[in-house]
Amino acid sequence: MPSGALFDLGWIPRRRRPATARSVLAGEAAAEAARKSSQEAPPVEETPPEPEFPVVGDTAAAAFFDLDNTVMQGAALFHFGRGLYKRHFFHKRDLARFAWQQIYFRLAGSENPEHMADVRNSALSIVQGHRVAELMSIGEEIYDEYMAERVWPGTRALAQAHLDAGQKVWLVTAAPVETATIIARRLGLTGALGTVAESVGGIYTGKLVGEPLHGPAKAEAVRALAAAEGLDLSHCAAYSDSANDIPMLSLVGHPYAINPDSRLRKHAREQGWRLRDYRTGRKAAKIGIPAAAGVGALAGGAAAAVALQRRRR
Repeated sequence: MPSGALFDLGWIPRRRRPATARSVLAGEAAAEAARKSSQEAPPVEETPPEPEFPVVGDTAAAAFFDLDNTVMQGAALFHFGRGLYKRHFFHKRDLARFAWQQIYFRLAGSENPEHMADVRNSALSIVQGHRVAELMSIGEEIYDEYMAERVWPGTRALAQAHLDAGQKVWLVTAAPVETATIIARRLGLTGALGTVAESVGGIYTGKLVGEPLHGPAKAEAVRALAAAEGLDLSHCAAYSDSANDIPMLSLVGHPYAINPDSRLRKHAREQGWRLRDYRTGRKAAKIGIPAAAGVGALAGGAAAAVALQRRRR
């Protein structure tokens, strides 16, 4: 049967090579179908826009940001330790001990309570006897020297969006509250929740008030602040890079995984949490020192100092 009997194919030029009737029919039918489909505009699927977030004017909402590797590349105490060593806060005998403790933590990859207590006590011994005002002043200088250029622009923009919406934004970190407060102030944030070192008469005693603000303690701090501020946690957002902060992230209605470690990335995907990654290069690589080091991360500053000393020799 001639193909023209089935299709109006007057636009197709006459074939120059012999072919079977079935192959001609198949080819011409495919060409006609392609021609028609190209002339038909595909249906446009409209997806409903995401609700506005953060919600402008929602006074029951606030945002809580982890610091290390979330707002800032690396650990704040690592950079703070570098600044203290530059100012001769460390003795030679401290360097080897702090460096070994930090190396042990990085290799072990776990938080042995006894070891963590040793690291914490060593770090606290550095500031024991110094005035709080002195450390605050030095902290301002160290921020300019080592920290300012390490703030992630992407995370900074997220924090600014909450501020522009009229919401309060807090840092939540295991770093000393004094260091965290300096960083929060420099970034224009509301304030900071951090580890509180005991002081008497404005002088550090070398002890902590409670424990480092780490893991579940962060969640408790956020819960307490929300109650004091009259916040609705279901309206609040929290941002972190570490699986250690899952308790804090699970507390709010809008959890975000920022530059997440592998455990947090997996958990966030399972829970349908939003992810943001502002790192470049090998995203799986650790940047700086794990936030899990808590107050003991100060030892990382000593380790860095050892490396710097070796390069200068």
